[in-house]
Amino acid sequence: MDNKNNNNSLQTAKLAIQALEDKKGEDIRVIDISQVSVLADYFIIAGGNNPSQIQALSDNVEEKLARAGCPVRQIEGYDTANWILLDFGDVIVHIFDRENRLLYDLERIWRDGKFILPEEI
Repeated sequence: MDNKNNNNSLQTAKLAIQALEDKKGEDIRVIDISQVSVLADYFIIAGGNNPSQIQALSDNVEEKLARAGCPVRQIEGYDTANWILLDFGDVIVHIFDRENRLLYDLERIWRDGKFILPEEI
């Protein structure tokens, strides 16, 4: 992966984390999957307490990144809001309710990736 692309995805990840923090996203995790997958460079995983908050988190991430010139490519799960996936290309944001976060356990599935503290991005 070239450095320019890596810097762009890093900046996208930073903005997504800020947007999640702005709306009180819970237990935000960042996994660098660039060395273990071609899907993306980063997975960002966050939790919300109810469908309204989960949608607000999603809306804020989408809006903040669009203003920075990084429009969302695809959104899944918005209407049910128990797991919303926002695909920004090199950065994929997952916003879960508690039950589905435990059920799908992406942190375990992607344990071969490098876990990064949000404040280190």
